[in-house]
Amino acid sequence: MILSASGWRKIFAESGNERDTTTKIGRTNEILSILIGKTFASYIQDKLGKKELKIAVARDTRPTGEIISDCLITALEEEGIKVLYVGIASAPEIMAYAKKCDGFVYVSASHNPVGHNGIKFGLSDGGVLEGTEAKKVIDSFKKMTAEIQDEKSFAAKPGHYEADSEQKTKSLENYSSFIRHVISGSEESSKQESIFSHIKNCARENKIAIVCDMNGSARCLSIDKSFIPETGLELLAFNDTAGNIVHEIIPEPENLVHCAREMARLQKEGRKDAILGYMPDCDGDRGNIVYWDEKTGEAKPIAAQEVFALCVLAELSFEKWKGNTGKTAVAVNCPTSMRIDEIAKAFSASLFRAEVGEANVVNLAREKRSEGYSVRILGEGSNGGNITYPSSVRDPIASVYALVKLLVIRDQKDSEGNTRKGLFHLWCTLSGQENKYRNDFTLSDIMETLPQYTTTGVSENRAVLKVKSSDKGILKENFKAIFESEWNKKKDWIRTMIPVSSWVCITTNGTRETENPASWNNQNGGLKIKFLDEKNNALAFIWMRPSGTEPVFRVMCDVKGSNAECEKKLLQWETEMILRSDAS
Repeated sequence: MILSASGWRKIFAESGNERDTTTKIGRTNEILSILIGKTFASYIQDKLGKKELKIAVARDTRPTGEIISDCLITALEEEGIKVLYVGIASAPEIMAYAKKCDGFVYVSASHNPVGHNGIKFGLSDGGVLEGTEAKKVIDSFKKMTAEIQDEKSFAAKPGHYEADSEQKTKSLENYSSFIRHVISGSEESSKQESIFSHIKNCARENKIAIVCDMNGSARCLSIDKSFIPETGLELLAFNDTAGNIVHEIIPEPENLVHCAREMARLQKEGRKDAILGYMPDCDGDRGNIVYWDEKTGEAKPIAAQEVFALCVLAELSFEKWKGNTGKTAVAVNCPTSMRIDEIAKAFSASLFRAEVGEANVVNLAREKRSEGYSVRILGEGSNGGNITYPSSVRDPIASVYALVKLLVIRDQKDSEGNTRKGLFHLWCTLSGQENKYRNDFTLSDIMETLPQYTTTGVSENRAVLKVKSSDKGILKENFKAIFESEWNKKKDWIRTMIPVSSWVCITTNGTRETENPASWNNQNGGLKIKFLDEKNNALAFIWMRPSGTEPVFRVMCDVKGSNAECEKKLLQWETEMILRSDAS
């Protein structure tokens, strides 16, 4: 089992086949699941200093989720904890509901293949445990499992539990209320109503229908089917039977094609309002976007980095439109494309980077808020989707409505004839692209104003390496020696593609980013080489990090401009150096 702050994951299918749709997990995995429940019970009782606790438990729609939930609930109840079992729920839903409880346990392996499963833990702040707290649970779990001699010596057996319909209803009501706060940026009901009335009024003039490929995910039983129509938009959902996972789970372009085909079909049948679409992963916290490009007459998936860029652009514009002043910041992970640097700069917002992992980015944002920054939006651009405050988890509903706000909050004239610029117009003005603004703009027009970068997709085969080295810190030290030698040989070759003058090494561990570290051995943290021109402007970067949730080594390259050949060659060079480092 991979144990990380982002979640604990393994193949739970009894066969060991990661694509097996069996419900059976076998006795060993039952024992592990019961021990996980006991470990978290002990942790949260010690952490909160009381025995009478309420813990929300939910799962996504993977076939093994029901028996794992049974095991966890058995363990929690044996330790005297009251369990509020919601059954199938999206991750944002259960984490919002957890704010009414003492904590949560969520059964999911997010975007991993269907035979995988896993566990996420959190307290009442609505996010997963931060790194130091997660380590306490991991260490306790390792100690507890080490004390089990064999399967026969472990007597506990799981019971069977049905979801509590009353708790599910409360969970949905709470989530619906919470997401209104997230989208509107206000706790005040009057301000929320003002924003949603604006969306409804604009939707009457220019109808917007949203296409959703639910792919049998937890969002089939979440708020989407009720909430979206309530706001004046139409939802056109398909593959919307919970548990009927009809294709691969990860919401990357190769799987967004199903949503794109449905959008194209609807457009052909005359549904000209079907202009936005999304596909969530199995736990429904991540969802990338499809849009209708009226200029080419095609439905197009938007790459993860561009989805995040659009959301950052939308939310920073929204803050500016509302008149919010003061120190503004965006928190992202290390491999988020430098598109975000340019967008943040246009809005005079500071940008801070953390190590990969939702918990790291959430905690970095909390740190910056404690320093006086307003951090409205944060997230992992490399994975798509966004976390919009006060949420502590990605949410495709927040992503969809960020784009909806961009489309519907347009220029308005007051009674004296003065124009209040809408969100897209504000962005065009602040980014020096006033000439690209027109009153009847579409999402295609917005897309054309994004800073242009060429970035490796996270799900591409070339973005994932298998390495033999168990000590990734030593591998990085080997990489340092090889890179410094290679730089002297290759810098002229790189200059044939981009006008690079120098480079800087940056490491990330947790919420800490270190520039030019003395040692590149930062264990399982991220490592980036940023290439600079003679004025120290960043032109490109290569990045690496061992995955915390899968047994692979992830790599990426980001290059300013439309420069696919440079991105391809720099990534290949990085790959070759890593493989040489692995063999050293």
